Amino acid sequence: QVQLVESGGGLVQAGGSLRLSCAASGRTFSSYIMAWFRQAPGKEREFVAAITWGHRLYYADSVKGRFTISRDNAKNTVYLQMNSLKPEDTAVYYCAAASGGVVVTSHKEYGYWGQGTQVTVSS
Repeated sequence: QVQLVESGGGLVQAGGSLRLSCAASGRTFSSYIMAWFRQAPGKEREFVAAITWGHRLYYADSVKGRFTISRDNAKNTVYLQMNSLKPEDTAVYYCAAASGGVVVTSHKEYGYWGQGTQVTVSS
């Protein structure tokens, strides 16, 4: 049982940065795969980044070199540092958690989701 709450979204200019946070509650947080997905209006939810309990990292090709996912197990929090933002990054960003995951890039792998936080990149 995990509950997730995202924060940190907002409006930024192209080339700017944002840091998203996902606060989690649950007895087994440290053993979960944590991930970020995003969804723009009229589009499917797409994978952004993931981090395993062993700190193995996964990134979508579209964000490699620009986004960094990290986690602080002591604080039950996962972060997404987003740099060099582009207008196409505009979307609602969702934090997700899974245990015993196999396909980390598939939204169907994740059973726990936050409410989402809006990221808007202008120009």
